Amino acid sequence: MTLSRLSELTADPAASFVLIARDGADTVELLTGEVVDVELLADIPLSIDGIPREIFTMVPYRQVRERGFVAQDDGAPLRCIVVDEHLHLPTSALLAELPTDAVPLSDGGFDIADDEYAGIVETVIADEIGRGEGANFVIRRDFTAEIEVDDRTAALTWFRALLAHERGAYWTFAVVTPGHIAVGASPEAHVVARGGVVTMNPISGTFRHPAGGATRETLVDFLSSTKETEELFMVVDEELKMMSAVCSDGGRITGPHLKEMSRLTHTEYMLRGRSALDPRDILRETMFAPTVTGSPMQNACAVIRRHEKKPRGYYSGVAALFTPNDAGGHDLDAPILIRTVYLQNGSLSVPVGATLVRHSDPHGEVSETHGKAAGVLGAIGAIDRDSVAEARDDADAPGERLPLADDPAVAELLSSRNARLADFWLNPQGDDLTGPFAGRSAIVVDAEDRFTTMLAHQLRHLGLDVTIRAWSDVDDAELDAADLVVAGPGPGDPRDVESSRITRLREVVSRRVDAGSPLLAVCLSHQILSDRLGIALTPLAAPHQGLQKSVPVFGEDASIGFYNTFTARVTPGTTSTGTVEVSADPESGDVYALRGKRFASVQGHLESILSRDGIRTLERLVSHALA
Repeated sequence: MTLSRLSELTADPAASFVLIARDGADTVELLTGEVVDVELLADIPLSIDGIPREIFTMVPYRQVRERGFVAQDDGAPLRCIVVDEHLHLPTSALLAELPTDAVPLSDGGFDIADDEYAGIVETVIADEIGRGEGANFVIRRDFTAEIEVDDRTAALTWFRALLAHERGAYWTFAVVTPGHIAVGASPEAHVVARGGVVTMNPISGTFRHPAGGATRETLVDFLSSTKETEELFMVVDEELKMMSAVCSDGGRITGPHLKEMSRLTHTEYMLRGRSALDPRDILRETMFAPTVTGSPMQNACAVIRRHEKKPRGYYSGVAALFTPNDAGGHDLDAPILIRTVYLQNGSLSVPVGATLVRHSDPHGEVSETHGKAAGVLGAIGAIDRDSVAEARDDADAPGERLPLADDPAVAELLSSRNARLADFWLNPQGDDLTGPFAGRSAIVVDAEDRFTTMLAHQLRHLGLDVTIRAWSDVDDAELDAADLVVAGPGPGDPRDVESSRITRLREVVSRRVDAGSPLLAVCLSHQILSDRLGIALTPLAAPHQGLQKSVPVFGEDASIGFYNTFTARVTPGTTSTGTVEVSADPESGDVYALRGKRFASVQGHLESILSRDGIRTLERLVSHALA
């Protein structure tokens, strides 16, 4: 009965349905219902006529505008299916019924030529990362082709191929609605909310299996890569910013783990925290994964807008399933939309992106996009699987293969990564917020880097009553009323006199210093404070994005994470300027921290997972400012 229902839906060009195979399940879920397109996430109809409803939603990238971020608007609908039927089909029976004939491609190729894409990569590295606009950015290109069979038939053929041959995907899915069809195997659960617990799953680092599959030796080489490790840490930092915005306990890290798939192996962490927010609000505050946008998120959207040739559609958005729960609310399960093929009127599109960091090689990133596109096309059987650059393990006999994560050498390498991370984010933080500064208030001025959410969370654990205010919204009366003002980090050049954001931060810093009112300045604001004190600002020879360093901070060495492209610099050996204490690198003169009358500052991000001594150093600097 259920399989015949799928046949009916496939034959009806007006019907909408979704097929989902979740990781570890032996059934495929079939969801059917009416399509409703809405404008905002808040409009997703979780209740109709007072009755809770199950809703499947495709969230396009353009929804980042709900967070005030920029995006090219292609009109891709925020598409909802109000679920009337939710059936479970035996996977083995479904495989026997789905079409198997190959779907030939014609006129295949990338929409942006290799040389042109390499030029874009060079520009982003030099003009965006090099100017301090962020730590990493994802720029995408699309592989496009034509097919001659019916779109729905192609979608079911490719879904079957993924179901049969792809291993380790979080969701394998096919979404079929009039005018929009998507088929994919996403490895990444972007955000899940169940029973008041929010989980995020940052994945970074891609190991392409060599011929014959992954081995301990080849995987150990990959796990030993400093570049791959640092990229994963940067992604975890960025998603912890989101967790700290939606979770009362800020979020806790577990892992790292291996995500082993048929052609690829990734490294990943799990982030967990508690939240009472509406799941639509959780989804809004976590748009979208830094693995497919970059960091900091607001600037990443601006960089994407400047350098991508066309709108993103659903690429880097999410598929979201809202399911009524026993508590009267809804659970949320939302994988990220990557490793996905889009079909419309006989045209195929496979968007793929490369993560650009300070040490990216433009031609290497070109190769990365080729590999990702070939991996998707090979997985769906659109090209010869044996010709795919990423070798495929025998996914049809998973029981014969020992997970590499169980190998002692691999497990040791994975666990050793946590020795570099802050205990504050690895261990339970507890609910006791009666810290040393209890009874005092703080305003954190957000300069367009949501590291401020993590910073605010740490300040609350030190006892402060914390409010976060955007640089453009905070007024002088609020600043004057706070016991402590924390001028936060942000992207950009601190010397930019044309920037209204930099100008406002200068006003905030000067107002507190002139009044002798407690101030802590972090990263960009530390640079602005340094400039006010007459200390020179200069670009670093190489950006310190996601870099961990042990530095002197007024008599103590502290392990701190850095995300800066500019630095304040004094003559090596300088320990003071006027009445202000200076803690600087003894060789370069780079200023790591300042202390003066009722103010302190720090160049590094004490809130970062890379700051093993972050919470202690934060307490020391706040104590000085409030003394």
